[in-house]
Amino acid sequence: MAPFPSHPILFSFLLLSSFPLLSLSAVDQPYKTYIVRIDAQSKPSVFLTHYHWYTTEFTDAPQILHTYDTVFHGFSATLTPDHAATLSQHPSVLAVFEDQRQQLHTTRSPQFLGLRNQRGLWSESDYGSDVIIGVLDTGIWPERRSFSDVNLGAIPARWKGICEVGERFSARNCNKKLIGARFFIKGHEAASGSTGPITPINETVEFKSPRDADGHGTHTASTAAGRHVFGASMEGYAAGIAKGVAPKARLAVYKVCWKNAGCFDSDILAAFDAAVKDGVDVISISIGGGDGISAPYYLDPIAIGAYGAASRGVFVSSSAGNDGPNLMSVTNLAPWIVTVGAGTIDRNFPAEVVLGNGKRLSGVSLYAGLPLSGKMYPLVYPGKSGVLSASLCMENSLDPRVVKGKIVVCDRGSSARVAKGLVVKKAGGVGMILANGISNGEGLVGDAHLIPTCALGSDEGDTVKAYVSATSNPVATIAFKGTVIGIKPAPVVASFSGRGPNGLTPEILKPDLIAPGVNILAAWTDAVGPTGLDSDTRKTEFNILSGTSMACPHVSGAAALLKSAHPDWSPAAIRSAMMTTANTFNNLPQPMTDEATGNVSSSYDLGAGHLNLDRAMDPGLVYDITNNDYVNFLCGIGYGPRVIQVITRSPVSCLEKKPLPENLNYPSIAALLPSSAKGATSKTFIRTVTNVGQPDAVYRFTTQAPKGVTVTVKPPKLVFTEAVKKQSFIVTITANTRNLMLDDSGAVFGSISWSDGKHVVRSSILVTQIDPL
Repeated sequence: MAPFPSHPILFSFLLLSSFPLLSLSAVDQPYKTYIVRIDAQSKPSVFLTHYHWYTTEFTDAPQILHTYDTVFHGFSATLTPDHAATLSQHPSVLAVFEDQRQQLHTTRSPQFLGLRNQRGLWSESDYGSDVIIGVLDTGIWPERRSFSDVNLGAIPARWKGICEVGERFSARNCNKKLIGARFFIKGHEAASGSTGPITPINETVEFKSPRDADGHGTHTASTAAGRHVFGASMEGYAAGIAKGVAPKARLAVYKVCWKNAGCFDSDILAAFDAAVKDGVDVISISIGGGDGISAPYYLDPIAIGAYGAASRGVFVSSSAGNDGPNLMSVTNLAPWIVTVGAGTIDRNFPAEVVLGNGKRLSGVSLYAGLPLSGKMYPLVYPGKSGVLSASLCMENSLDPRVVKGKIVVCDRGSSARVAKGLVVKKAGGVGMILANGISNGEGLVGDAHLIPTCALGSDEGDTVKAYVSATSNPVATIAFKGTVIGIKPAPVVASFSGRGPNGLTPEILKPDLIAPGVNILAAWTDAVGPTGLDSDTRKTEFNILSGTSMACPHVSGAAALLKSAHPDWSPAAIRSAMMTTANTFNNLPQPMTDEATGNVSSSYDLGAGHLNLDRAMDPGLVYDITNNDYVNFLCGIGYGPRVIQVITRSPVSCLEKKPLPENLNYPSIAALLPSSAKGATSKTFIRTVTNVGQPDAVYRFTTQAPKGVTVTVKPPKLVFTEAVKKQSFIVTITANTRNLMLDDSGAVFGSISWSDGKHVVRSSILVTQIDPL
């Protein structure tokens, strides 16, 4: 294989010749931001620092934006494409790749994870008070009660971070809860310069400081580690006590995303570098690519930064993306990242559409304004005209003469759900029915709309449209039912949650697990109203949001509690504890289902299952992974030593016999069988478990084999003693590919479990077919 697999934004390492100082006199070329990965060990001794070396030999100081020296060695700089291409030929340069923009993946949930006051993991870990969670997001609104430091002890002595001052943010905004705050903007400013394609940051709606103008970062930070707050609600919805998963954990905030402007890789990488250097224990990053598109690991700064963090013992959790229910829509795929999908909780905000023919259709809403009080209004569906923009209620698509004084049916998609309501309001409409299309199915998300609105599933939406078409004078009203607790079934996999298979390395099952991510109440900024629209002038201390962005910080807070209770556990051990104890049944109890289809969910939907912290506290056995294991995995997927060094920083070597990537000691197993095989074919996997329970224990295996598949395990019994803490076993999966009855996703699913009578250590199995190369 070539040193670097082909990719349009990568300049390959080509030459090993001496390299003169580069000229920056190229004309008629736009400057762009590039991230340059350097072999740090090749620094000539004449240079006192790496920065001195970079600015002397590679580029001028004004062009350098960030230097990286902790999770990554190198720098980011504004360069011409020719300069970048020439730079890639230097013998000390491992890779040069163009800066890319990423996007955000956007309280009852702690109890829903199995946490209870005064007992279990919350009490045994003192709510995580000795653990520091770093949140890479849009910043924080520090005055919120969720970030109070009342009755918190001293800041952990190992903390080395700072409270960076800026617009409307001073050192006084940090405390013993919010112990650090930084912002990273150079990558964005370079991209939005005089020749850049990106719109500059609007300083009338944004703060050049850690202060949060968007709300997303405040919400995720308080979800992970918000303090107990009494009297919390979003305009009366979800009223009660709000708290994060690890309410005493310390927070360090790294603002890398900017309102209406996204998040740039160079800034994200700089934040990873700072967070690890500062001393965080957990990194929570609800950011990633869209449309299920993932760059190779050596081109993905989130994967690179996360490796640098994980290799130093920092747990990294990230969102799985919101492009479900499409297959292969999951993002953040690196095996050293914990990838989190979204599920519902047992709380809902029902609303009802009542049609003129008496039909009542169930939906959801977080509208908190004046109700319609049962009054019937004319009903109109602009999509009858055949104009797509009108059916979607896009900006300037509605004719006020048609919609004024009426309830308007709008199709979901192409623009923000709340923005459609604003379009209807501007055109004179009195209410909106937001109808899912077939791609969203029956998955519903509550929004704090500016006008009376009810979101309906695809089937109910079709019923409304059929009524409008068949009736000469259709009318309707909307009734709002408030907050309802005890919903069954729950959890259900959210329709938008990113799904497998893993598009980069299908040998690793992603997502890893799911956590609460639908209608989550958490703290909010004062900079915008609950819809996030510029025209929304409402102020609210809390807001209710949905997305895998909301699921990720639940796992981050959970990791803080587990790290506090088990300080010797590695990030891989913590992930294993979560995955092997996760729930696959809902509260009925029945197998968990998929919101999009109503069918039983598979491992492509929910990974190992839904996070259950009460069981994760004492998993019995864990699947641990070392840095060397990850290197062998990267060798196994065909990366050469220089490519791998882009990720690992340190030089590596691959064994002459290429390791099998499926033998990475992951807590799940993906069997990729050749579709061309004749008759029965088998695949063998090696796994090693570490006993973290009682020293003397005997575990026996059971299996739920996928349909049409035989699973054998040797040895069938694992005996642990004070002296023997690790045991390896071999799993053999056999199937006749001609007779394999795959489901609609092209796979079949099962599991193996180890049990000592107290613990059940479960690993998901999937079997699929692949075409030979």
